[in-house]
Amino acid sequence: MATGRLTPQDWTTAALRAMAQGGVDAVSVNALAGQLKATRGSFYWHFRDRDALLSAAMEMWEQDHTAALITALGDIQDPRQRLRTLLTVALGQEDIIGLEPAIVAHADHPAIAPVLRRVTQQRIAYLTEIYTDLELPPGTARHQAVVAYAAYLGWIELRRSSSDVVPEVAAAGQDAHAALEHLIAQMSMYDGATAGGDQGTA
Repeated sequence: MATGRLTPQDWTTAALRAMAQGGVDAVSVNALAGQLKATRGSFYWHFRDRDALLSAAMEMWEQDHTAALITALGDIQDPRQRLRTLLTVALGQEDIIGLEPAIVAHADHPAIAPVLRRVTQQRIAYLTEIYTDLELPPGTARHQAVVAYAAYLGWIELRRSSSDVVPEVAAAGQDAHAALEHLIAQMSMYDGATAGGDQGTA
């Protein structure tokens, strides 16, 4: 393939797919060039080096899987429906299977750490906002957001590592649908009538 014909997004998407399959070490310029049927020159047309590719890939992940989703949910006025939609999308079919567990597994990598930290803060802050809109006191809303996010991470990790043992965490199927509905019900059961007093501040 001629130099310049591939876009930066082609390379960053390929990098994220490689990361999902084999971690950061799998993001190799030579391997990605082979997969994309491109030359190393095509890569260097867009990126200074492998570290620049990793940074661009992580920024794309942040934009596509957090910022864009939060923006898309902005039109949903009912916080309970907003939460249900968020959980349904987040726990549904993954664009790149196993990507999030792979990213978390490399949380100390210099190209991953700052982006993962921002994404974690953004996601928990957004969940806290939703639970606050459900009339939970601020401290309780924060605590429930952390619980919901921990459940999400555990669900995705189980899907990657143990879907044969825990078929309920699959992205499709009757058992998976029922389990997902149960999780969503658990995560959205709180409202002003059941929250009780504040349990501290975040």
